[in-house]
Amino acid sequence: MKYLLFTLLGLCYLSQGITQDGYQVLRGESQGFARVLPGTTLKFPDDHQPHPEFRIEWWYFTANMKDGEGRDWGLQWTLFRQALDANTDLEGWDSNQLWMAHAAISSPRGHRFEQRFSRGGTGQAGVEVRGSFNAWLDDWQWRAPGRSMFPAQLDFSVAEQRVSMQLESTTDWVLHGHQGYSQKSAQGQASYYYSQPQIRIKGSIQTDNEEIALTGIGWLDREWSSQPLAKNQAGWDWFSLHLADGHKLMVYRLREDDGEDWVSGSWIGVDGETRSLAAAEIELIEASSRVIEVGEKQVLELPLEWQIKLPMMNKQWQIKPLYDQQWMATRFSYWEGVVLVEDQHGQAAGKGYMELTGYD
Repeated sequence: MKYLLFTLLGLCYLSQGITQDGYQVLRGESQGFARVLPGTTLKFPDDHQPHPEFRIEWWYFTANMKDGEGRDWGLQWTLFRQALDANTDLEGWDSNQLWMAHAAISSPRGHRFEQRFSRGGTGQAGVEVRGSFNAWLDDWQWRAPGRSMFPAQLDFSVAEQRVSMQLESTTDWVLHGHQGYSQKSAQGQASYYYSQPQIRIKGSIQTDNEEIALTGIGWLDREWSSQPLAKNQAGWDWFSLHLADGHKLMVYRLREDDGEDWVSGSWIGVDGETRSLAAAEIELIEASSRVIEVGEKQVLELPLEWQIKLPMMNKQWQIKPLYDQQWMATRFSYWEGVVLVEDQHGQAAGKGYMELTGYD
């Protein structure tokens, strides 16, 4: 589900000058674009490449890292594609494809981020799965020697900090929803959605004239759709968690203006076996809200602490941000950052990422 909103909003801003009610773009009709249909079989590595017949998609990566002193770091890198219309894509500056990339570093020194934009057809940005895998916007690049996305090298920069990481994964792809068909509303909105939640990482950050070595674990999301939100959905809350016992959990809710929120998720076993979670199996509870800075002389109250319960499995956790100030003040802003997981007794139980949208 993640980031469909920002792909559309940021890129439409550049191409069409949209400045009001950008959410309406996500709720608009998808006439002329391909539809997300149940029963479609996802194919790898073919589905790692773009799907221009659909309106929007992304390659989304987060990582929970530690340095040599045991301090927590967080890394985010995301590449988005959007089709401006349903016509056949043309070459060069006549292309109807637009690209956007976000990157962020959460460190003991604070939270920093950058955003970049590009027109399709110019070679400045894209994703290719030919003899090898390559996803890029300018010098922000994910490169793999084969058609699979792993092993790979990921390089990007944020505020003069240069990140270089080696990524490895040998586990199967996780298909969310029903074999990758992820429904988003009772009205039928849906996406194709799969993840790789078990990425081993080692790398470094060049910052302030020093090189800091980092190791950790990452999570990659892939998703594409043509109409991701229903007319009554204002935003969402999303969590991807690496639990200390080796399990992984992805849950989200789409907040609805009238009626019950749409809630879904996946429980991923140590062996990679995945169980789709229905709304009745998930409780997402806002535990504590706080005010953060979101711009010059601007503040916003956000639900930054949560309880997540899986009552049928007799499991529950407390979710707390590593830092409150992990706001992405990009063209269309949101909260995205590292969270710490505690069990019901207050003991450390894992780490992950949280995203909060639609509150501003």
